[in-house]
Parts: sequence; C-alpha cells; structure tokens
Amino acid sequence: MKFILDNWMLISIAVVSGVLLLMPVIQGAATAGLSPAGAVQLINREKAVVIDICEPAEFAAGHLGGAKNIPLGELEAKLGAAVKNKALPLILVCQSGARSARAVAIAKKLGYVQAQSLGGGLSAWKAANLPVEKA
Repeated sequence: MKFILDNWMLISIAVVSGVLLLMPVIQGAATAGLSPAGAVQLINREKAVVIDICEPAEFAAGHLGGAKNIPLGELEAKLGAAVKNKALPLILVCQSGARSARAVAIAKKLGYVQAQSLGGGLSAWKAANLPVEKA
C-alpha cells in the first residue's frame, strides 16, 4: 500500500498510457469490416462480387457500381442463384454496415467463406469519395 501511495503519479501514467494504447483496438471493433480501399482492391484484383442488401428503394437511391441487389430478408433464398461460385470474395453492403454484418453470417452459413461486410457501409464508401450509381 505504501508503494502505491508513494508512486501514485507513475501508476496513473501507466494506466493512462495503457488506455491510450487500447483506443485504436476499441475503435476498430466498432467499425469492423472491410475498408472502402480494401473493397476496391478485392473488386479489382480478385473479381469480388458486391451484393447490396438494402431494400429496392434504398438501392435505387444509390449503390456501388456493379452491385447486385438482394434485400436482407431474401438473402438466404436468392444468394445461391446470384453468386454461383462460392470461392469468389463476396462483399456485402448496406447503408451503415450494421445489416451487412448480419448478412455475412448468413452468407458464411451458405458456404461463402470469403464473405465480408463493407465497414461503415455505403456511408463510408461515399465518405471516401468513391463513385455511387443511381438506378
């Protein structure tokens, strides 16, 4: 106890530095998923398939170029017909990234082992100044 009282300043510095070191890890967990730059690389280099899981009205308002629209509620039934090659990388996109994270679990259950969610969704894509198509 005497050690703690004598060295309280050193202990507080150690605790603060530990918290600051963990901040990127904590923030990274909140924005889990593929970055827009990583998605572009997958699309260009590995011919990834982009599936937009938004509702048709959201999809018409704006989506990634070349994306196929399969609403989340229909994903399990229609994904097999839309993407036959389960070895291809699959990028699932929604407006914010929350629904696409759930869609990744569905896709992996169906056998798409390279399924990933676009972290931040279409909002992050737009924030990175990447092109958006409108129907």
